Amino acid sequence: MTLDRRAFLLGSSVALTTTPVLAATDPYAGSPWRKMTDAEWKKRLDPGAYNVLRHEATEMAGTSPFNKEKRRGTYVCLGCALPLFKSEWKYESGTGWPSFYTAIKGAVSKKTDFKIGIPRTEYHCARCLGHQGHVFPDGPRPTGLRYCNNGDALGFIAA
Repeated sequence: MTLDRRAFLLGSSVALTTTPVLAATDPYAGSPWRKMTDAEWKKRLDPGAYNVLRHEATEMAGTSPFNKEKRRGTYVCLGCALPLFKSEWKYESGTGWPSFYTAIKGAVSKKTDFKIGIPRTEYHCARCLGHQGHVFPDGPRPTGLRYCNNGDALGFIAA
């Protein structure tokens, strides 16, 4: 197995949470990724990844090299390398962002986002709480969901 596109610096990471999570229900509550300061994240990540993962920014549509990625493998959180999606779940949504119809069980946490004035479901990496994107109910079968992910928040491990 090799890491593609970006090297992962495994260590400690995590950031801001908007809702408290009880340790009994959160398997990652004690993770060192959640102890990193904003300054540590900024030093560790490139500017695009930092803005997306730590400040919930959105990259420009069509800019991710992952839009054209066709190899078998696993998409992981760029912040902490937690596996999020399998390549066979990826599809072309026509949105300009890498899209998946499901996520690995327990890999993402969701919250309601009102930033554009209407409610949307935002999702984050369950381990480091890094922002990944939004999930919409307009995806293909079998789930009908579209996990619309920022490429700046992803890494890829080829199978």
